[in-house]
Amino acid sequence: MDVMESIMTSYRKTIWNRFTKSVREFDMIEPGDRIAVCISGGKDSMLLAKCMEKYQQISGVPFSVVYLSMDPGYKPENRQLIIENAGKLGLKLDMFNTNIFRSLEHDNNNPCFLCARLRRGALYSAAIERNCNKIALGHHFDDFIETILMGMLYGGQLQTMLPRLKSRNYGDIQVIRPLCRVREEDIISWTKTNSLQFLRCACTVASTEDTEQQSASKRQEIKELIRTLKSINPQIEHNIFRSVWNVDLKRLISYHDGSEYHSFMERL
Repeated sequence: MDVMESIMTSYRKTIWNRFTKSVREFDMIEPGDRIAVCISGGKDSMLLAKCMEKYQQISGVPFSVVYLSMDPGYKPENRQLIIENAGKLGLKLDMFNTNIFRSLEHDNNNPCFLCARLRRGALYSAAIERNCNKIALGHHFDDFIETILMGMLYGGQLQTMLPRLKSRNYGDIQVIRPLCRVREEDIISWTKTNSLQFLRCACTVASTEDTEQQSASKRQEIKELIRTLKSINPQIEHNIFRSVWNVDLKRLISYHDGSEYHSFMERL
């Protein structure tokens, strides 16, 4: 069984159907779209690429894709692993180089935050240069619910990622997240079934720094919390996910839309 066949058979219910449901529900892919599918080299983006490839073949929606991969300064062996995996999956990578890792070498405050911002800007710019109007990212279901809890417990705010988002700083380009309903455990299972080994964090700057360890530690704490809550209530993940789809503004003390704030006091 090849990789694509496994998505359409063994993982049809857990991956393919959830992918297509999200695409259709949020009109993520429209006629005439040119989509930059961002390939980081990890399992999530590689799976997304294969799903996008299949959707392009069978959906009947006329759109084009570019499999865009950024090298922020990887070690040669990590760059080669991305290229080899793309070859195994039959993906034609459009890889471009940046010096992001080098520019972070002297940032001792928060290199991970700055790296994320620089990567985002570089990806947007590269997508625009290739005449893309959308960028597809590989964030999955677990990323969504972990972001909700991290925002609440560490940021004091209620928010999450959005399945589809229009850029505020890069014209009309949009971000889509077609794997938003796909569970990480199913992605991991898919990689093991197909004997695939993908790139993990290959940062050359913060790999030994406290900032990365702290960030990973916080996310791991959230994962452990969700695992504990799930042992008490098996529906806990679904409920967390639905909590940001079922917001009653009349039950919030305050909320804001950009810089416009509102309080429950306005209704008294």
